[in-house]
Formats: sequence, C-alpha cells, structure tokens
Amino acid sequence: MIRRQWFTLTWALFILILTGIPGDQIPRIPTFLEWLSPDKIAHLIMFGVLSYLILYGNRQQYIKSRNRSYYIVVAVLISAAYGTVTELLQYYVFIGRNANVFDGAANILGAAGGGLVYFLQFNKNKSENKSV
Repeated sequence: MIRRQWFTLTWALFILILTGIPGDQIPRIPTFLEWLSPDKIAHLIMFGVLSYLILYGNRQQYIKSRNRSYYIVVAVLISAAYGTVTELLQYYVFIGRNANVFDGAANILGAAGGGLVYFLQFNKNKSENKSV
C-alpha cells in the first residue's frame, strides 16, 4: 500500500511543511475580508489534491468496489481531518502561525472538491478505468 501512496504521502508532507512556515511575513488584510484572500484558493487546491491522490492511489480497489462512494467519503474525511490537524498544529505547535477557521473551512471544501473531481473524472472515463 505504501508503494502506491508514496506521492500522496509526499504531498501530505509538503502540506505540513507549508503550513508550518512562520506566517509573520504574510501581509494582513482586514478580518471581514479574510475569507476572500487568495490563500484560501491555495487551501482548496492543497486539500483537493490530497483527496484526489488518496483516491488515485487506491484506484484498483475503487474500480472493483460495488460501493465506490465509501472510498470517496473515506478519502474526503482523511483529507479534511488532515486539514483540521494542520490548523490545530498552527495554533498549538508552529511558531509564528495562527489557526484560522476560514482556512479550516477551505481545507474541508477542498477535500470535498478533490473527491468530487475524482468521481466526475472516473465516471467520464469509465471505459478507460476498466482497463487499469
């Protein structure tokens, strides 16, 4: 399993490094506009890619399963939980970082988006995936 998930684990480590970098160099914006900041897009992408990679690494099980939604839900939950953990680490562990509820929401939405993209891609290319 680890051999098929090496890229996913590398991506998760990349996320951990990015979320641990001190944020004192990041310009501050007014709190009421914080949910619109461009870094929310980065959160959406990071955790969307993570969900997608989890699913892609388990594509053989996904293809053979009768309950494919189970794999999507598990991947999204793992990615969302990891996003929540990174926010908690920013609050309690990483120096110069602060947890942000909007970042956490973007992490969860990104995780769900990655699962949705995988689902849509798989259904679009159903005949290609059967030969994998």
